[in-house]
Amino acid sequence: MISDALLDAVLDTLRTLPFLFAAFLVIESAEHYSNQFSSRVLARVGKAGPFLGAVLGCIPQCGFSVAAANLYSGGLITLGTLLAVFLSTSDEAVLILLAHPGSGKVIGSLLIWKVMIGIGAGCLVDLLFRRRKEEKHIEEMCKSCGCSDTSGVLRPALLHTVRLGVYLLIFTFCLNLILELVGIEQLSRILGKNTPFQPFLAALLGLIPNCASLVLITELYLSGGLSFASAIAGLCAGAGVGAAVLFRSNHPVGENVKIAALLYGIAVVSGLLLGGVV
Repeated sequence: MISDALLDAVLDTLRTLPFLFAAFLVIESAEHYSNQFSSRVLARVGKAGPFLGAVLGCIPQCGFSVAAANLYSGGLITLGTLLAVFLSTSDEAVLILLAHPGSGKVIGSLLIWKVMIGIGAGCLVDLLFRRRKEEKHIEEMCKSCGCSDTSGVLRPALLHTVRLGVYLLIFTFCLNLILELVGIEQLSRILGKNTPFQPFLAALLGLIPNCASLVLITELYLSGGLSFASAIAGLCAGAGVGAAVLFRSNHPVGENVKIAALLYGIAVVSGLLLGGVV
């Protein structure tokens, strides 16, 4: 059973690596040549911040969530813009789905819903909480977020591919083993499928500030363990490393806890509402 689960995981991972590497090459090229410009634009859009933040956030790379965390801690963007970026961030989820043939419709639905949630929640938060933090100089924030990095694109793309490949191998193996031992139906029951509790669990998993949680949520959705609405809840709460950067660069820590709670609440509500639509 273990050898079968491991073999299936290795084969599945190897099939996805060429797609991941090609995607990361494109992403790293765009990030390398335009990230500093995008960060500056994001810092100067004012009331349109949630709209632009949600659109930029859905691009599958962690640069925008990291930049948004730093820009918010420097008082350069509003809380609504920060949440719009975090809610629409998909990172590895889109790349994993791209490696599965016939997933175009799912990717389109995922991005559309996450952008809509990001825009709606971001605008509402900005309407309710108008006060900004004390502003810092943008060059200082650009240095701390790494958007002025001038390294090439091939090595980062290869490193990202290897890292995500390792995550995929580990989680696919564990998931295959669990499916062999427990079965998909039992796993779905454990995760509360078709119940109001699943979005709560998925969003809680998404709050883990690491792309591994996004990989796990996506793999659980692809295996049938999570519904689409619950996957949306988990991926909306999953801001990736952007959340970790926020806790590191923004003070006081209590404010970050409130932001995380707000992000979790929006993700859960979105999952619950979406469950009645799709």
